[in-house]
Amino acid sequence: MRALIMDALAAPLEVREVEAPTAPDGGVVVEVHATGLCKSDWHAWVGHDDISLPHVPGHELAGVIVEVGAGVQRWHLGDRVTVPFVMGCGACEWCLGGNAQVCPDQQQPGFTQWGSFAERVVLRAADTNVVRIPDGVSFEAAAALGCRFATAYRALTGRARVQAGEWVTVVGAGGVGLSAVMIGVALGARVIAVDRTPAALDAARRLGAEHTLVADGSDIADAVHDLTGGGSHVSVDAVGSARTARDAVLSLRRRGRHVQIGLLPTADGMTPMPMARVIAWELDLLGSHGMAATDYPEMLSLIETGALRPHDLIERVVRLDDAAAMLPAMDTAAPAGMTMIDPRRN
Repeated sequence: MRALIMDALAAPLEVREVEAPTAPDGGVVVEVHATGLCKSDWHAWVGHDDISLPHVPGHELAGVIVEVGAGVQRWHLGDRVTVPFVMGCGACEWCLGGNAQVCPDQQQPGFTQWGSFAERVVLRAADTNVVRIPDGVSFEAAAALGCRFATAYRALTGRARVQAGEWVTVVGAGGVGLSAVMIGVALGARVIAVDRTPAALDAARRLGAEHTLVADGSDIADAVHDLTGGGSHVSVDAVGSARTARDAVLSLRRRGRHVQIGLLPTADGMTPMPMARVIAWELDLLGSHGMAATDYPEMLSLIETGALRPHDLIERVVRLDDAAAMLPAMDTAAPAGMTMIDPRRN
């Protein structure tokens, strides 16, 4: 099969022929029809994750099952499927309790194993992790769910428990940030989007953001407090930096809830946060790490009815060769939406 190969960290990538995978016991092989190019893939490429080389990135995917391993009960050849970016073991207390996204024995395509920037990918513990794609949902829209959209959905619904009428400030209007904007609006929240680029803020407005703020070095928190009459009920850092996390937390009103989505890689693994404000105002700091397969049906039903439209977030569909040039530039690029890859395109 053709795959996008990392031979070294932070080095040029190459698309070449490699041996196709076979289905392990309990797993399946999926022919990839769509896979998202995500900032998390850049983190792996630059060396922020512990990966083995050579490596194939890619963790947001959708496609068709082409091989079924021994012991799989729920899945058959030809099934249209997607998968959360965290694949649980299916046997631990967290998986059995419906929280595979924090499984201590988890696998992640594109990180702990070869990923979906290839014509085929292995999905393990398929009966626990694989999700059926409804007929009315495209492969591109389903692939968008694997990381950014599903993470934003669970962050706002399962973690922050956003209510209609609440103010929600989303810092960062890339793929996950725009997903959060769309979902917040669908929940009836009043959304403020913050980003450094006009195109991203234009996209946020089209998706229903009530206000947009340019991250130009001015005091974002003060601006949010002025707009909302005391601060947001919920804030989201969809970027992942000390500055964006601080801006998001300080934008909250008293007893507000902050959800950290953007990864925060630092040398010592400890990112400074304004804890004096957290204590004095009784703020909640929440992490959100994807979403388990068991939680997909509710989200998929909203997509089928048109209440949520993840396909509106897709800016373009490219080839593997295009992705080889685009991935290293993701730290400086500012796309207004998601880029999808179709590995079958030559």
